[in-house]
This record gives sequence, C-alpha cells and structure tokens, in this order.
Amino acid sequence: MDESPDSSPEVTTGGPSLVESGSRAGDPRLQQLVDGIVRLAAGELDARIEPSERRDEIDAVITGVNLLGEELGHIYRDLEERVAARTAMLRRTQVELEQMAKTDALTGLANRTLLKERIREALHACTPGPTAPAVVFLDLDSFKVINDTLGHSAGDAALVEVASRLRSAVRETDTVARLGGDEFAILISEATHEEILQIANRASESLRDSVRIGTETVWAMASMGVCIGAPGYPAEALMRDADIAMYQAKARGRNNVQLFHPDMLEAVRERSRTTAELGYAVARGELALLYQPVVDMASGEVVGMEALLRWNHPVRGTITPDSFIGIAEETGLIHELGRWVLHEGIGQLSHWRQAAPDLTDFCLHINLSATELLRSGLLEDVRNTLAAHKIEPQRLVLEITETVLMTMGTGEQQVLMKLRQLGVGLQIDDFGTGYSSISYLGSLPAETVKVDQSLIRNMGPDAQQQRFVSAVLQLISAAGLNAIVEGIETADQAEQLRAMGCLYGQGYYFARPLPAVEAMAYLRSSAPRR
Repeated sequence: MDESPDSSPEVTTGGPSLVESGSRAGDPRLQQLVDGIVRLAAGELDARIEPSERRDEIDAVITGVNLLGEELGHIYRDLEERVAARTAMLRRTQVELEQMAKTDALTGLANRTLLKERIREALHACTPGPTAPAVVFLDLDSFKVINDTLGHSAGDAALVEVASRLRSAVRETDTVARLGGDEFAILISEATHEEILQIANRASESLRDSVRIGTETVWAMASMGVCIGAPGYPAEALMRDADIAMYQAKARGRNNVQLFHPDMLEAVRERSRTTAELGYAVARGELALLYQPVVDMASGEVVGMEALLRWNHPVRGTITPDSFIGIAEETGLIHELGRWVLHEGIGQLSHWRQAAPDLTDFCLHINLSATELLRSGLLEDVRNTLAAHKIEPQRLVLEITETVLMTMGTGEQQVLMKLRQLGVGLQIDDFGTGYSSISYLGSLPAETVKVDQSLIRNMGPDAQQQRFVSAVLQLISAAGLNAIVEGIETADQAEQLRAMGCLYGQGYYFARPLPAVEAMAYLRSSAPRR
C-alpha cells in the first residue's frame, strides 16, 4: 500500500543538521580552539581556552585540550626536574673527577697539576710590594731506606704522616702538594720574605721528630729549597728555581733550608755544560792518566802506582776528578770513564813491563766507585783486560772508599768476593773519613788500608795527634792489614811515620802525580842498586 508523504518515518542522523553546522561554522570558539592548539604545539603549555556556558560538543573539545595541556605541563616539568637532577649529578661527577685529577690519591694533597694552577694564580695576583708568593720544594732525605727496610706499605704510611705534618705547619691559604715519590712542595700564597722563611723552617722542624710505623721508628727529615716570586716571574721558572735550591740543601748536608740565589742557576747551567762535554771527553781523547808512586818508607822503592784521572778540557784546562766524578756517577757516564781508566791503566802497566821488565815489580792502583761496583760486566771486563795485556791479577789493586765498603749490599759483596777469587787486590781508601769502625776493620774484604791525609795534615809537633795516628797504624796492623799513609808532604811527616812503624807512604814529598813517561823515569831513579 502506498504510503502518503505525511506518514513517512523520521530519519535521524548522528550529526548536527545542516542548519546547526552552518551556525557553528561561525562560532568564535572554533578559532579559539585552533589558536589554543597552536600555542600548545609551540610550547606554551600554560595556554588555556575558556569554555562557554553552552556545554556542548565544542566545549567538550575545549575541556579535553585544556586537560591535554595540563598533562603536557606535568610531563614537561617532570622532564625538567629529571634533566636538572641529572645535570647536577653530572656536574658533581665532573667536579669529583677534576678533584681526583688534581689530588694525590695517597695523601689527599694537591698534585703537580693543581699546584701549577695555583702558582699561576698567585703570580697573576702578585703586585710590587713587601709581600709575594713563594714555592718550597722538599725531598725526604732517607725515604729509600724506609722503603727498602720496611716495605712500601711502611713508606706510604710515612708519606701520609709527612703530608699531615706539612699541612699543620702552613697557613690555611697555603697549598701543600705531593709531586710524586717522596717529593713535596708548598705554595706560600702571599707573605713577606721573613714570613716565608719562617713557614719553610717551621715545615722543616715539623719533620725532625721521628715517625712511628707499627713497632718501628723511622725518620723522614727533608732538604728544602725556597724560591720567592715576583710580578712577571714565570710559574715554571719559580718551580725550577725552588728545585735548584733544594738540591743545594742536599749538597750542603741535607736536612736544611736553602733560599734560591741566581748564582745557583749559573752553577746548574755550568753543571749541565760539564755533563754534555764529559760525554764526548773519551771520544775526543781529552782524558789522561797521571801516576803517583806508592813507596816503601824504608827504602824509597816503588811498590805501587796509583792511576789518577785527569780531564784535559780544551778551554778550561786540566780538570781534576773532584769536579766531574760526581756528575759522572749521577748521569751514568762513570761506567764509560771506569772502563777507559781500567783499559788505559792496565795497558800502560803492560808498556812499562815491556820497556823495563826489571823495574815493574809493583801494583797498579785504580779507584773504583760505588756505582761501578754494580756495573754489569765489571768482573768480566777486569778479567779480559788483564788477560789481553798478560798482566797477573795480583798486580791490580782496586781502591774502594771505606764508606762504600761499610754500606754495601749483597750485590756489591758478591762482586768483591769474585774479584778476590780472581786474585785482584782490594784496598780500603780514605780510612779515617767515614765510619772507621774497629769491629768491621778485620772483616772487610781487603788486604791494605790507605789512611786519609786529614789524619796527618796537622800532626807536626802535636804529640796527641801523633799518638792517635800511631794507634790507628797499630790497629790496622793488628787487623792483619798493611797501611799506606797518603798526603805525606814533608820530610818531618815521613820521619815521624817511619818512627811509628809505617811501611808505605804516598804524597808530594815523594812525587807528585806524573805522566807515564816521567813515572818511568821516577821508577828508574828510585830503583835499588843491584
């Protein structure tokens, strides 16, 4: 059945009618909604849209957008807090790493890097006036003994105690640093010259009391060098000059404080030049040996020749060993010098034997330093050199200072025993300047003792000194050793020593050190008539 138009069913759609849509298209809230979303997208998370009183679909969207903005704000603030916390943590970590990079791990003191920074800052702030920054360098005088005898743990404990004492000796504005090993430094930030020396001496005094490590008592005294800064003084130069002054303190007996003076720098430069030139001395043929006779006091016959090294410098002339042997030992050049002296001396003895076989029944004396005793290949070098020149081992006497013999370790003892087994003679040199221990005299691996010239220098009419020298000679004889007295310069000294029973002597009274040709002439003139 056809239905009439009036009876058609009503069709319902879910959306607004065309009339409603048309009316909402001009709704200002839509533009507000778009603007709000754009602002949120631009990062304005506090942007909000005010809903209308209609409470319709548009207002529902507005409310949703506002809630989204609040949620984004919460998320953003949470992220900001996390980023801030993480950044703070990273900054703390960076500070801790920088602190670790500039702090000595063992003592907690500043290290070299931080010390340099603070020295630069102090010098930058320095102005002309009565006050100035200063640097103190110090090196413990006997730290190696602590490490060697008690171990590194004990050494570390001593270093920690030293650090504590140095902190207590300086002001809060000063910096104490450990440079490495047993080397420390102090930056005195600003003080008068008098105050600087007071602080340095106070630091020195603080280390003079013994240190207790477990059940052991040790000492950790130091040699200190002070350099006072000034406007324009480079930080590196200030540290260098304090270091130079410290080595002057060591050279002057240790356990003292020395203030840097420009003359010290010139001495170091001269030492550096000497070191460089000494390295070429052997190759350039600048070294030479002189020979001083050791004579029989009764007959005047030569029983020995001591080889004495000289450096014929092309500019400075003849230089004696006192001026360069210490440098050679420090730099390791002593090994090359020692080999040259050994080869040259034994070679000369061989030449003398060939030229006058009837006049060469004597021993060649060569000085041996502590450093050379531990030279790898020393024993083999001695053996091969003697064999190459067909010289009997008993014709060679190695002179070793009393101090070296008294302080030698196991390695040196083994070398000396092997030299004795080879047949080489050993002599205690400079007796009377070191330990001079009666209990050790008979046990040292030597056959002869050379009495130092200092014991007879002022003997003259001094009866007490004469009795003392006589007692020393009797002591040496009682120990089963032969005595040689060096430094005999007058006939009176020679006569007094003969009266005391001294068998052998050496000195200017008999002969000065002579070149090889003149030494042979002396041998001929002093030989007994047959």
